[in-house]
Amino acid sequence: MIGCGRDKLRCWVQREEADAGRWDGGTSEERSQFKELEREVRELRQVNQVVKKASAYFAQAGSTAN
Repeated sequence: MIGCGRDKLRCWVQREEADAGRWDGGTSEERSQFKELEREVRELRQVNQVVKKASAYFAQAGSTAN
């Protein structure tokens, strides 16, 4: 016994095989890039919501000022 569970060892082996190109899963680098892109998309969606709300606010404020 090496001190880890069977599932944990299986995950390590699959990750190593994917990184070596012997398994169809994404490499560690690809998974890392994917997570970074997901984070960026999440942030951009939040910024987009703020811009939409600000635009609506200023459009409403501009129409009442005239």
